[in-house]
Amino acid sequence: MPYGTSSSRKRHDQARRQLRTHLADFMADYNFARRLKTINGLTPYEYICKMWTSEKDSFILDPIHQMPGLNT
Repeated sequence: MPYGTSSSRKRHDQARRQLRTHLADFMADYNFARRLKTINGLTPYEYICKMWTSEKDSFILDPIHQMPGLNT
């Protein structure tokens, strides 16, 4: 193996790893931002609370879900 091949391969692998990490971070941010755009910039919890206050008929309360259980 000629001198420098090993070091250039290491640099190539490192650059490739950095590119993969950067691309994965970019895709995660893009998908998160796209999801937020679909619900008008609200977090899922905030969106549910907003829908709860505006359309209470859409939500059904089950008294069983409101009762304290064994672990409370």
